[in-house]
Amino acid sequence: MKKIDFTGVASRYEKNSLVQSAVGQELLNLLDIKQNDNVLDLGCGVGHITRRIREMTEGRVVGVDPSSGMVEQARKNSGGLDIKFEIGNAEEITYNEQFDVIFCNSAFQWFKAPSLAIKNCYDALVNGGRIGIQAPAKKRYGSTFAEAIGRVKKNPRTKDVFAGFKSPWFFLETAEEHSELFRKEKFKVAFSEIKKMETKHSPEEVFNIFSSGAAAGYLNRDFYDVELSDDYIKAFNDIVRQAFYEQAGDKGETRLMFNRIFLVAFKGGKK
Repeated sequence: MKKIDFTGVASRYEKNSLVQSAVGQELLNLLDIKQNDNVLDLGCGVGHITRRIREMTEGRVVGVDPSSGMVEQARKNSGGLDIKFEIGNAEEITYNEQFDVIFCNSAFQWFKAPSLAIKNCYDALVNGGRIGIQAPAKKRYGSTFAEAIGRVKKNPRTKDVFAGFKSPWFFLETAEEHSELFRKEKFKVAFSEIKKMETKHSPEEVFNIFSSGAAAGYLNRDFYDVELSDDYIKAFNDIVRQAFYEQAGDKGETRLMFNRIFLVAFKGGKK
């Protein structure tokens, strides 16, 4: 299994992950974390939302992320707080009935073996425990990014190399498909909905948001069947950035649009 490494963006991820942070708050609202809940933040990144979770509960709080750089930054940013950060991925966790809540924000799309990850989450929850996920959905998950990538596909500077790109992401087209994936692993789905979400940002902010997440796939050498040169990476970034500027309206704002799945499911009966 190829590892997706966010180490290169760890130091600036919290500043640039504006969208992930905003929709993460909506997922927190859906999960309704209680005062004594033990919580696992699966795909915790640099721990900025993990620290919010720490404020919501007096129970145990654990953050897990496959990127050593992200975990290192999370530990650095959370000094003095009672949070345990561990390096690992959803397909490898081995917790057994230790958590009341699993929070998984903007990470589900990266899972290489989603059914195994969901099974591991089921095992990690106590009876009546709940999991909440938020992630991009549908192959055309965001029209703003899709427009930019479309230009990369066609531009003479990048089209030949980009033809060798193999997508690392896992996307489903409907809320029901997401629900069925969880039901197969014995979860009871309480809420599942794909929402079309729109925010407005400066073109440079949109580029930074892109660089904080999607670029870890699009510019990862592991996901190409040809070599990537520094010239290709520069050309790719130049084309994407220009696309975001050209999508800006009269007020200089670029509409950032995403399809996002929000899902909450329970193990056994609800508490």
